Amino acid sequence: MPRMLDVSDAVRAEIGDEEADRLLAGENAPGSYDCTSCRTPGDSEQERTSTVLFVGDETAVLAFAHAGCLPSQVVQVTEEQLQGAVRSIGGSAPGVGESHRAVPEQAVLGVTSGLVLIEGELHPALVVEPTAPIVRPGSTAAGDDFLPLLIEQGYMPVTELVTVPPVLHGWSVLLAVGQLHAVLQPGTNGGQPVAWWQAHQPLQVTDSWRAAANKHQQVLMFAAPVGSIGRQPREDLLRASLDKAAANGKLVAAALPLAGT
Repeated sequence: MPRMLDVSDAVRAEIGDEEADRLLAGENAPGSYDCTSCRTPGDSEQERTSTVLFVGDETAVLAFAHAGCLPSQVVQVTEEQLQGAVRSIGGSAPGVGESHRAVPEQAVLGVTSGLVLIEGELHPALVVEPTAPIVRPGSTAAGDDFLPLLIEQGYMPVTELVTVPPVLHGWSVLLAVGQLHAVLQPGTNGGQPVAWWQAHQPLQVTDSWRAAANKHQQVLMFAAPVGSIGRQPREDLLRASLDKAAANGKLVAAALPLAGT
């Protein structure tokens, strides 16, 4: 049965026309799959599905994603990362570390929205904290490289919340129909932006948060290692946790332009 697959020109060029046509005809494509982006089930017979080809130094692995999570694309990874992807895609119930090694920009992340007062003005903020330590792609050592990985992407360490962090161009926050959908990062080789974090279901934000986002046309993103922030029920408690994480050297931040309305 034909599948609702998207096979980009880049993927087709890598796997060849014959293999691409077999996929589209449903011969080699799975019906159900776990999305390589959001890790939730998908069905290529019922919904648009992207083919994502991970290419390492010697081997390549074809994975599948909801079309709403990722476009069909070729992702260059190291051979070590690819082995992580094989374990993850193979359904071996990877932990956060393994899932993260498969695709470095994706992990199990907790996201909290809130307003943060800086320089006498309220700014819309997202606070991101993983549910477990994040290891560097390809690393077998214990530890948590979440903040170093983000710093390498352009996020700035924050020791106190007194000024608005600089804008990180190429990244953005996708807000549509008043709901939070994703945090986007630059695509590979200058391609279309891809989801660094994707909401399983669009997240509701408050009217005041959305108004602040529309006013500033940007959202402040703060990130901290697991155990630094926690799920805070009130904005004053969230701010206190941010201040504490900053004072302990466990906070990075950037201002991300707003995508959508």
